[in-house]
Amino acid sequence: MKAATDPTPPPPGPAPAAIGPRVAALRASDPWRWLRAGWADFVRCPGIGLFYGACFLAMGQALLWVFRAAPAYVLALSAGFLLVGPLLCLGLYHASRMLQRGGTPRLGDSLGAWWPSKGTLAIFGGVLLILEMLWGRASLVVFAVSFNSMPDPQRLLGQLLSGENLEFLITWCSVGAVFAGLIFVTSVVSIPMILDRGTDAITAGLTSIRACLENPGVMLAWGALIVLLTGAALALPLMAGLLVVGPVLGHASWHAYRSAVPADPAQAP
Repeated sequence: MKAATDPTPPPPGPAPAAIGPRVAALRASDPWRWLRAGWADFVRCPGIGLFYGACFLAMGQALLWVFRAAPAYVLALSAGFLLVGPLLCLGLYHASRMLQRGGTPRLGDSLGAWWPSKGTLAIFGGVLLILEMLWGRASLVVFAVSFNSMPDPQRLLGQLLSGENLEFLITWCSVGAVFAGLIFVTSVVSIPMILDRGTDAITAGLTSIRACLENPGVMLAWGALIVLLTGAALALPLMAGLLVVGPVLGHASWHAYRSAVPADPAQAP
């Protein structure tokens, strides 16, 4: 006779460990605290901040030129603020890290902050570039489906805001929101983490996604603040607000990373 099988299931094994470092629980007030810390860093090293602010301003002027010349590409190239922005902010992350450690940041050092992790950053930048290319293609498809011919750039805003094109405007913005959300979720923590810890691109990206999934409300509020402040800066004459808003948000993003991914006990503050 066959021995009777034991119906009792084996005890469950240990839960699989999460990939990457521990992600902290964030508070609803944290985004405002990050902004205050970002402003404090900007005041402490204004020269560095204004240099990168001028770079953001140049990006804004380029976007304005594209709006006038090829409006169909505006939504796609707006992703450049979410793609190039975090990479450009590497210098600001470096400055905030130096201030946090009690050092004195220098512009030359901030310009070379990407070099030690150039390979990883190139891989991560390639992933973000693919997302932006998909965004651009989706934007063109929405335009092609909605209009028989390309709208007149001089009257584009009036056409888009008219009731006749409300369905197009909703679809256009929804497509942009999806891709912007993907870029934000994968980069909000990952790029400063690569700079700070030399982490590989996959671990950094997954950690960023975990930080957003475990703190959805706080990260949504942080993303909304970035969009609102950037929009307000773009609305000023000649987009001059980007000179200050851009670097402040860059410094603040470093503090967002340090809150979401606390330093290891053995790591220097």
